[in-house]
Amino acid sequence: MRIHELLHPREQIIIIIDRIYKRGMTTTSGGNISIKDEDGNVWITPSAIDKGTLRASDIVCVKLNGTIEGKHKPSSEFPFHKAIYDTRPDLKSVIHAHPPALVSFSIVHKIPNTNVIPQAKTICGPIGYAAYKLPGSQDLGSVIAEEFKKGFKAVIMENHGIVLGGSDIDDAYQRFETLEFCASTLLYGQMLGTPNYLKNEQIEAFYNQITELTETKNNPKYTSEEREKRAKICTIVKRACQQGLMISSYGTVSVRWKENDFLITPRDFSRWEIQLDDIVQIKNGTREKGKYPSRATAIHQEIYRNNPNVNSIIMTQSPYLMAFSITGVHLDVRTIPESWIFLQDLLAYPFGDHFTSNKENKLWTDSKPAVLIKNDCVLITGDELLQTFDRLEVAEFSAKSLVMGASLGNLKPINNQQIKELKDTFLR
Repeated sequence: MRIHELLHPREQIIIIIDRIYKRGMTTTSGGNISIKDEDGNVWITPSAIDKGTLRASDIVCVKLNGTIEGKHKPSSEFPFHKAIYDTRPDLKSVIHAHPPALVSFSIVHKIPNTNVIPQAKTICGPIGYAAYKLPGSQDLGSVIAEEFKKGFKAVIMENHGIVLGGSDIDDAYQRFETLEFCASTLLYGQMLGTPNYLKNEQIEAFYNQITELTETKNNPKYTSEEREKRAKICTIVKRACQQGLMISSYGTVSVRWKENDFLITPRDFSRWEIQLDDIVQIKNGTREKGKYPSRATAIHQEIYRNNPNVNSIIMTQSPYLMAFSITGVHLDVRTIPESWIFLQDLLAYPFGDHFTSNKENKLWTDSKPAVLIKNDCVLITGDELLQTFDRLEVAEFSAKSLVMGASLGNLKPINNQQIKELKDTFLR
């Protein structure tokens, strides 16, 4: 269930500001969030109150007639929130923050190119750019409103940060998180090499390649064993989101259920909000009635068919792994013993290979623990889901070490004899 559908604006704001703060995308004093309700009132975070300890009772309401209800002053940036709502009646939530990667772009006066991963362009749309004005001033509100008037839903604020709007708070947060992820991936990628960008036709092909499965006629009954598997999927998805290994707009987790039947996460759901009953059952090649599985379902289906020892799959985007994915730089996991044991030699497949299901496609048959798909994702397989998640963590930590180490000098990997010793000892 999306959070805007059931909760009061106060609770909605608290959930999102807490998520942003804990993920390190704003500071104690920085950033603000607002929601415009059906009566035209604006609910907004207060001025000068610790973002790490905010409660629903701290949220301020600025009524349609201008009166203020609440025990604090509204955010000093309220003027530009109001200017956006006045300019764009289709927007019902605004998020402003100073996330590190997007601030990096704002202070060099550049806009991130969202064609680097498929969903970024679709979710974020074109990005606007507002010239610097005094924070909290009417002038700042005016230049931002002018950008939103052009149709943008995300605007880089020169030497300041980012402001985004959405049809509701879920929509605004997904755009915010996706754009910051995109910016982070570009920054880390440039530490390694030169990012490669997708053509518009490639992004269009990504969305057109979905093979719709036939819907089952009957509503399935879930056994206790199946519900346990569903619960494990939900737990891992949430954990991945909390640790920055998955974002709201991208990530698929599946678990083999019986033979080649499996359970998989749904499409077009914020990964933060996925619940047990949102998981989709794939049985005999058909999808559970009334539900739409991940766009990557065909990939998971082929891997399970071709690899009986694989019982769980995670496809996701994490920033350091994606730095290698978008640049094509080889991710050499011969860094420390654990990395090679868990991941072995990590291959990278061209963008688009995962669209094809022909028998010659090595992506289905190599049975590697981890592979990269360029400009798309990392794909991790394993037996138990926790083992698969562990491999994801190891892969991202290895990638992070390599990106950070790039400024120190060349990688000094474990040599072939040491690899042979690891293989003989741990992979018999």
